[in-house]
Amino acid sequence: VQYSNLLNAYSSINITKLDVLDEMDEIQIGKSYKIEGKRLSPGTMPSTMDELSKIEVEYETMPGWKCSIAQCKTYNDLPENAKKYVERVEELTQIPVSWIGVGPDRNDMVGKGFDY
Repeated sequence: VQYSNLLNAYSSINITKLDVLDEMDEIQIGKSYKIEGKRLSPGTMPSTMDELSKIEVEYETMPGWKCSIAQCKTYNDLPENAKKYVERVEELTQIPVSWIGVGPDRNDMVGKGFDY
């Protein structure tokens, strides 16, 4: 996402299908890449297929929320660990999240930072 943001200059992103993580004990977020033990700068992607094949992802593990978010209508309705996950994605990407998918229907969205 960091690399894509360098190319596209996002003003915000959406997190869709957050509800599929409802029952996970822990959630891993890929936060950086390493090649041969050297961490790449944020937003950096390998420039060759050879380098790409050597990529190691450094993960950060966060606790899950272990409950359904399908009935959430506002950001504040989300479980605390779900909000921490969304906020950590914002920190790592340096991009604000505007919408969060909380269920299978196209209208199952929660706005963040504004009233919907």
